[in-house]
Amino acid sequence: MAISLAELAQYIGARVQGDGALMISSIATLQNAADGQISFLSNSKYRSQLADSSASAVILHADNLDCWSAAALVMDNPYIGFAKVAQLLDTTPKSAEGIAASAVIDKTAQLGTNVAIGPNAVIESGVVLADNVQIGANCFVGKQTVIGENTKLWANVVVYHNVQIGSDCLFQSGAVIGSDGFGYANDNGQWLKIPQLGRVVIGDRVEIGASTTIDRGAIDDTILADGVIIDNQCQIAHNVVINENTAMAACSVIAGSTRIGKNCTIAGLVGINGHINIADNVHFTGTSMVTKGITEAGVYSSGMPVVNNKLWRRNAVAMRNLDSMNQRIKALEKTNK
Repeated sequence: MAISLAELAQYIGARVQGDGALMISSIATLQNAADGQISFLSNSKYRSQLADSSASAVILHADNLDCWSAAALVMDNPYIGFAKVAQLLDTTPKSAEGIAASAVIDKTAQLGTNVAIGPNAVIESGVVLADNVQIGANCFVGKQTVIGENTKLWANVVVYHNVQIGSDCLFQSGAVIGSDGFGYANDNGQWLKIPQLGRVVIGDRVEIGASTTIDRGAIDDTILADGVIIDNQCQIAHNVVINENTAMAACSVIAGSTRIGKNCTIAGLVGINGHINIADNVHFTGTSMVTKGITEAGVYSSGMPVVNNKLWRRNAVAMRNLDSMNQRIKALEKTNK
């Protein structure tokens, strides 16, 4: 696929510098771009690479035009421009094409137009697959599950029974949707399993990363609202609610019955306690441990950055003594009153 610079400018809302008829076939980094490719500059620390780049054109901010004299697409947010151009020139294949002969599809399942189901996939009774749904090889879609139009499952995705998934969603390989939540009662030392009777309800334009697990609700539903994006290897427990456009990075976990607000970001390795509420526009930095609810928007952090082991050991000893130091300080303050 090749497209002119002028057409790209119109698509991403940029201003053309240079030859608008220049044809672009793909996108690359500044360092590795070649003739016919477009690159982008959104981080100032890579500005020095402009001088040596062989890209046919670059997406950049007007402030960086003094370092680039060739063809360009000029806009306020070059990273957004890059994302849109990457979407337009995307060469990712479909997860399935047509209906594979080895697919097992229950006769009661309802399939829309242009549905594709890969080899060895299993579609159980009562399933509804809307138009243009793609189900990759070896996927399992459980009874009474509904999947909205244009949603794509890569290979080996498991969707349990009675799950509701919206339109334009993407599920990477190994994702498990609707598995049992961790619900047990202790009966004199024996664990008594509590059947998980709720669903998972996922909105539109939701993306779920590889090997991420989303548990079904115990009684009520686990809910992911429109525009939520979840990275690889995350755990979302039963009855969690994640509101619109919140993003969660790899290896983070949310315990049961917690509600996350809109437009939040959860960095990698964050642990969020159960049965708490997080306000809209809250942002957790990596390795944060969230034990209590948060009512005000803002950036929150915890955890200790890595240091030299000898220094860490000294700090650990000092931390063990904090309580006794605190008691001595209180005693001194009381004496000096």
